[in-house]
Amino acid sequence: MNKIRVMSAGAVEGPVTELAPKFTQAKGCDVELSFNTVGALKQRFSGGEKTDVIILSFPAIEALEAEARIAAGSRSDLGLATCGVAVRDGMMMPNIATVDGFKRMLNFAVSIAANDPAHGGSSGIYLADLLKRMGLYDQVSPKLKLYNTGRACALALVRGEAEIGITFTSEFIAVPGTRVVGPLPQEIAYVNGYAGAIAKDAAQNATIAPSRAFLAFLTEPQSRACFQRFGLG
Repeated sequence: MNKIRVMSAGAVEGPVTELAPKFTQAKGCDVELSFNTVGALKQRFSGGEKTDVIILSFPAIEALEAEARIAAGSRSDLGLATCGVAVRDGMMMPNIATVDGFKRMLNFAVSIAANDPAHGGSSGIYLADLLKRMGLYDQVSPKLKLYNTGRACALALVRGEAEIGITFTSEFIAVPGTRVVGPLPQEIAYVNGYAGAIAKDAAQNATIAPSRAFLAFLTEPQSRACFQRFGLG
């Protein structure tokens, strides 16, 4: 059986994990998946790690396009991830409909799971900057429990390691036992787009056809519906 390698940002881990075996069944091509933060994957890819397909945020894909590291014309936009708040299933849900409500949640929370900005997580980088802009970083940072991926943040809620989780809602939806409270209030909302593209090296070998087929499969109507079920617009 043919095989393609796919490096993917964690924000789309839920739908990509669900769709990969369906692609294998339909097309007879195995898919080897590797998930991590945008920053970590971009660094690995730019450093020479091989993959056939790479799925990153729009800015990261655009940067790779500018560096001529991906095949021209191979980009496929997949979905928009929204940063939000979640709790462990069964716990009381805070009211974050307004910025003041979001601030109250931060003030009263004992512990908050978030993506580690140092590991290149888009939501973690945004949250750190947001807290600084709101003048709350010094107050809230001691409560932060930082994890290398959004999935790890969600699992921390399930294990009871943190009271509140803040990352992309798609990463919470993918982990049973978490409950999404909602997106960040509109005034401080953060939405990040994700796209897939074919590595330039892959365009020069036998994996080009299955790589194109995989990206096409991810954009078919039933696949779009799967992305939407995970909160990716």
